[in-house]
Amino acid sequence: MEMNYKELEELAEMLKIIAHPVRLCIIKGLLESGGCNVSHMQECLKLPQSTVSQHLQKLRSFGIIEGDKNGLEITYRVSNDKVSKIVKAITEIDRLSK
Repeated sequence: MEMNYKELEELAEMLKIIAHPVRLCIIKGLLESGGCNVSHMQECLKLPQSTVSQHLQKLRSFGIIEGDKNGLEITYRVSNDKVSKIVKAITEIDRLSK
């Protein structure tokens, strides 16, 4: 499978977005749980709500996650298959190397 330069640029940008430890943790947590809200993420990450929201905004703006609104609560989930596969591969490699 050959990728053109534009596709490689987009992939590199996606990797930059998910490379941040907090965002990687959010993605991993969403994949494991099937989805959750900001409050739950905030508790797990031990970070202020504003910090979690900023990271979620970056992930949303790149099309990596989507939020499903239910009343006042938004449940986030990973919506990008490439990101799902990359993060699953990274965590599997890390698990095997231990």
